[in-house]
Amino acid sequence: MAKKSIEFNASLTDLSVADLQAKLTEDKLRLKKLEFAHAISPLESPMAIRNLRRDIARTATALKTKRS
Repeated sequence: MAKKSIEFNASLTDLSVADLQAKLTEDKLRLKKLEFAHAISPLESPMAIRNLRRDIARTATALKTKRS
């Protein structure tokens, strides 16, 4: 788990503010779709929702640090 987050954070440092905003918007939309699909019928991997929420939080944090 820790290795994935380190690699994910490293990939975020190379992105610009506009790219981070676009990624954040795209991931939020994907999360809504996953949650909707999970409400209708259970997902094979419900951990995907948790992992996506964490990725969104990491992206938002990276965006916040880039802006300041």
